[in-house]
Amino acid sequence: MSAAADRVVDEWAACGRPLEVRGADTVVWDYGDGEPVVLLHGVPASSFIYRKALPELAARGRRAIAFDFPGLGLAARPETFDYTWSGLSAWTDLALDALGLERIHLVVHDIGGPIGFDVAARAPQRIRSLTVLNTIVRVATFQRPWMMEPYARRRLGEVVLRSTTEFGLERILRHAGMSSQIPSAEVRAYAPLLKRGDGGRAFLRIMRGFERRQAFEDRSVKALRDRPYPAQVAWGQDDPALTLADKGEQAREVLGVETIHRLPGKHFVMEDSPARIAELVAAQQGG
Repeated sequence: MSAAADRVVDEWAACGRPLEVRGADTVVWDYGDGEPVVLLHGVPASSFIYRKALPELAARGRRAIAFDFPGLGLAARPETFDYTWSGLSAWTDLALDALGLERIHLVVHDIGGPIGFDVAARAPQRIRSLTVLNTIVRVATFQRPWMMEPYARRRLGEVVLRSTTEFGLERILRHAGMSSQIPSAEVRAYAPLLKRGDGGRAFLRIMRGFERRQAFEDRSVKALRDRPYPAQVAWGQDDPALTLADKGEQAREVLGVETIHRLPGKHFVMEDSPARIAELVAAQQGG
């Protein structure tokens, strides 16, 4: 790890606190007061991706909360854990319980979408509002972007992961995820947060645990269409992987909302538009 990326990770870790959750302990970042907003991350990321959005939400009168999924970031990476979307969703319920959160505004991104939708399907009364960022709703037909597909392949994934350096991951993230305005040290911090502790083996299991089944999709779609809470779609308009015209429109159609909030940015839109995302989330009144 480069010294600059090392400092970034250490500074970020110091902002969080340990959270004991049955099955896998994690770290939580908790900013501000007010109605709680829980932000779920995706891959190959962690809650580090929300480091700028959390204080923005707190400044707008919300309690902003993010925690790392098992296998990513600063969370534990147990060998026996269920790293499927269903497994991560069930664990998320336990994390919310551990935090004493009864009702939340939910923000989802990337595979945090299917995971969060599954949480909402089981307990819709727990959700005050939903904000959807660059994610997947129609999972049964989803194809992983070319830069992520190798990690899901047996044996090939291990080879690619070993060769994934800070510099190499930065090139991928710059291309698909974020603008050139983000400092290199911050972008390169994604690599050690991905590989921390186990060299990234749990990440590979997450990549191979995508539940691209029609039954999973149908359950999520029904829950989203029958929801008793407001929802909105905000999208990094220059995302080359989960494009606004395709995946963004799918989310808009399933949620039955009229518009998509187009935001400056690529796939990791919270890197480029944290203040605008916080404005949209804080404007949600919920039930």
